[in-house]
Amino acid sequence: MGRQEPLLTLHEVRFGFPRRPDFLGPLSFSVHAGDCWAIVGPNGAGKSTLLRLMAGFHRPHEGSIQLLGNSLASMPGRARSQAIAFMPQRAAVPPDLTARDLVLMGRFPHRGFGLFESPDDHRFTRSAMETTNTLGFADRCLATLSGGEAQRVHVAAALAQGPRILLLDEPTASLDWKHQLEVFGILRRLADAGETAVIVVTHDVNMAARFCSNALLLDDGKPAAQGSSIDVLTPARLAPVYGVKVLALSDWGLDGGSWLVPADSIPEAAP
Repeated sequence: MGRQEPLLTLHEVRFGFPRRPDFLGPLSFSVHAGDCWAIVGPNGAGKSTLLRLMAGFHRPHEGSIQLLGNSLASMPGRARSQAIAFMPQRAAVPPDLTARDLVLMGRFPHRGFGLFESPDDHRFTRSAMETTNTLGFADRCLATLSGGEAQRVHVAAALAQGPRILLLDEPTASLDWKHQLEVFGILRRLADAGETAVIVVTHDVNMAARFCSNALLLDDGKPAAQGSSIDVLTPARLAPVYGVKVLALSDWGLDGGSWLVPADSIPEAAP
């Protein structure tokens, strides 16, 4: 029995801004249910821009993006939001909002014309908070939560949306190791359940290597490598993109993986 049709497909996608026309691309790849993709690369490589393209916030200048077999650009915003949840780096929310209320907001794309939440909304909200271990502080204001707790609540809000594709932009930035592991563990378990695809922009290549099944390495908007994270996240591929020597320290005791450690900067060639 063959693999199911992809949830999201990018074909020869190009995009740019006025001062950097078509700097991003061409990019072609497919994302399937059960995939956990990492998008990595240096600052300014186009990672967040690509994520926003896949969320439908930007339209490609060339090429196409297909969501569930349909053109993403032509889909109504409501239908797109029912299938794709997007978690930005910094979400502006009222600090006096409770954790539960924030997660309930994730149900907005599925609500009818009524003002009140349905039993389904509350069921999805509770399930998302159970998955992210946030029920214990459901009634606390966001201002009282730690960084790790708040990030898990934002992930819960995205899960409550019931998406087929979950897009996250640096969800573990500024978190300590314990909370980084918790968030990436949640994302990998979600992908492993087989119904959803996870795509995460991250600067942490070690978390990406450990938890993500696939990786896309961007270099100034161009795909330097893509495919299995085992094949992409290697010293040989990372070093020229980041401009540093990269060491692989083996024997971390987890599935035979290695820690990727930056060493010295690679001297620039003389003009």
